[in-house]
Amino acid sequence: MSYESLQADEIIATVARLKQRIDDRFPDSGLGRVCDHLHDISRQASERALWIKQPIVRLRIGIWLLVAALVIVIGYVLLWILSQRADFNLPDAVQMVDAGTSTAIVVGGLLFFVISIERRIKRRRALKAIDELRSLAHIIDMHQLTKDPERLRTRWIITPSSPQQKMTAFELDRYLDYCSEMLALTGKVAAIYAQAFDDDVALAAVNDVEDLTTGLARKIWQKIMVLHSFETSARL
Repeated sequence: MSYESLQADEIIATVARLKQRIDDRFPDSGLGRVCDHLHDISRQASERALWIKQPIVRLRIGIWLLVAALVIVIGYVLLWILSQRADFNLPDAVQMVDAGTSTAIVVGGLLFFVISIERRIKRRRALKAIDELRSLAHIIDMHQLTKDPERLRTRWIITPSSPQQKMTAFELDRYLDYCSEMLALTGKVAAIYAQAFDDDVALAAVNDVEDLTTGLARKIWQKIMVLHSFETSARL
């Protein structure tokens, strides 16, 4: 096993184990279904990252043929102009250099656009996949949103609009911990794209997802710490 890069297969296996742990503890729960979706996305991420990493051969061949054809046409035009004008004075030379500079700028921009087509196609696909992970992180956060450890206090007064709380302290601790693990794995799945595609825009999107999941997990751990403080107070 390489310790220099993330192994997509290991991440997929870890998500699958987490899904089984959630099902064992909370059968037929919404959190288990979300984890199952994360498992599907992680498998898709492995396939997409492999596709992004490999060159699009047909597209590259088409691009280089187009570039070669453009160079040939420009060369032919230059030779034709030189053949039509046997003598050049200074104003003609200045005018020709100015026109050539403008043409070179336009052609250079066109060549850059054509050559970057493959990168832009891969970037669009990577960003779409990363956006799925960002949405999934918010869905995970919604599942833990109403899991408030304060409701386990004996002095807590339930109102008709209060969310139902049927978990014990231990079950709530496990539930919140599973949410935290799912958020961490969501960030790791996003990192698969970062190591497969060396692109600043995609890397920034991956960093945004990792910052998001870290921030959401921090809120969950605050709840877990509150829950543990109750247990410590009860023992004292």
